Amino acid sequence: MAPPSAIDPAPEVTAITDTTAVTLPDFLAAPIQSNEIGKRRRKAREGQWGIAAPSDTRDFRFRSYEGKPKAKRWDHYFSHEARVRKGNRLKGAAKFLTSKPGIISLGGGLPSSEYFPFEEISMKVPAKGKFSEVETKESGVVITAGKHDLVNMKSTYDIATALNYGQGSGSAQLLRWVTEHTEFVHAPPYQDWQCTLTIGSTSGWDMTLRLMTRPGDVVLAEEYTFSAAVETALPLGVRMVGVPMDSDGLIPEAMDELLTNWDLSDRGSRKPHVLYTIPTGQNPTGATIPGPRRRAIYEVCQKHDIFIVEDEPYFFLQMQPYTGPNAPDVPPPSSHAEFLKTLVPSFLSMDIDGRVLRMDSFSKVIAPGSRVGWITASEQFIQKYQKYADVSTQNPSGISQLIMFKLLDEHWGHDGYLDWLIHMRMEYTKRRDVILRACEKHLPRSIVSWTPPMAGMFHWMQVDFKQHPDYPQKNIETIEEEIFMRVIDHGALVMRGSWFYASEDDAHDTLFFRATYGAAKADQIEEAVRRFGEAIKEEFKLGEGTNGMDNGH
Repeated sequence: MAPPSAIDPAPEVTAITDTTAVTLPDFLAAPIQSNEIGKRRRKAREGQWGIAAPSDTRDFRFRSYEGKPKAKRWDHYFSHEARVRKGNRLKGAAKFLTSKPGIISLGGGLPSSEYFPFEEISMKVPAKGKFSEVETKESGVVITAGKHDLVNMKSTYDIATALNYGQGSGSAQLLRWVTEHTEFVHAPPYQDWQCTLTIGSTSGWDMTLRLMTRPGDVVLAEEYTFSAAVETALPLGVRMVGVPMDSDGLIPEAMDELLTNWDLSDRGSRKPHVLYTIPTGQNPTGATIPGPRRRAIYEVCQKHDIFIVEDEPYFFLQMQPYTGPNAPDVPPPSSHAEFLKTLVPSFLSMDIDGRVLRMDSFSKVIAPGSRVGWITASEQFIQKYQKYADVSTQNPSGISQLIMFKLLDEHWGHDGYLDWLIHMRMEYTKRRDVILRACEKHLPRSIVSWTPPMAGMFHWMQVDFKQHPDYPQKNIETIEEEIFMRVIDHGALVMRGSWFYASEDDAHDTLFFRATYGAAKADQIEEAVRRFGEAIKEEFKLGEGTNGMDNGH
């Protein structure tokens, strides 16, 4: 299902460069193309790119949002901490540097850039359209950031700016890029949405919990979910309650039933008001929620006034259709427009209430060590988040922001980044197909079953533990432990499904193992699956050579 049209007509005035502007004609009604974004940027305000300069998403959006609904208020759910936090007064004073040109600052405790022992930073990156490691080694492009490129009018971002203190929102330079990207891909359909940079989604989730929950609360999640999300919540006194799911992800009817019948005395907690979901390439199950089901989930959240945290590190690892072990490859998307049409619509793209907090990350598509991501939510939430960031994480690493800016904004641009994402799609499709072929070849289908993942980097395999020769004398936990250790003995590692329970207190009658095809080489993936298969056969006392074909599949 196609997402909403990417971007409506641009604002009245927009930039050719950061210092000049043109007025756009009224007839520009079609969605803009990614390679046109640079021509439609607004004229930069003087001082916008300076050290610790305040920045605002509204300065970087293309379309007018007049006539769109405003986000609902979330005062009734904000924690005491969120309500009383005032932010950082010293950083707030930075607004005067941009509002009054020529002002001499003796205010902020900023060190002089002359004492930064970096004159320039250079990196070799892939040229547009030449993304393989071999091509980058042979024909990659060296891009360089100098210490005083801003003053010398070589760039809007330099070492002197990036390596000094910054705002909790992150640099204006990179915030502009992620705002444009968000509008281009998701086009949030309400008026007062904003973006702010993060140091990654795990931190974003931790801060969201502190802002939106209190000790004793419970949060809804898929019944199997990202273990670190659970581990982040528990020390804050917040438990997760799992919502049943199937191969298409979270089941909206089950969520509605759970919330409708919520009993405070039985559950020991007030009714949940936050849903944490990984809707695309879900970790650990690999499930992707289809567009119509996402709309049904959104409607359930409207009915019960649920705030949705959409954790989407795998959104752009949506892969080509899986057509079978011997089928020819499906050709890549022929254009950016076709690529975008293949993406499942995000919760953000259907959010008319401002009830979605979307967490985006570069971790899975560029590098996790960059520790740069961003969130999109209502202005009210973003302002609360930024006040917290100003006195805790502050902004992402200046070096990381500078590197990402040079790559994404000045080198690739939005069109080049979409080319990279298409490349990533095709590479992960190959990896996914390797593990699926290996499973078809080496696993006993009478015991192990799976659904081909359509996104992400995880393969979720169900083991029919009731066929174990020692069942029911041995329970599901014991059987899982014995299989896990036997796989280790065979020289492979897969993750136990029980490690991903949203709530260990809930009853579970399914046994899964998670494998990832994200990093190992193709021959290693196949060999690991073969070893996993041998361990299963031994544990279930199956004959040699048992595989899918032996069982009539």
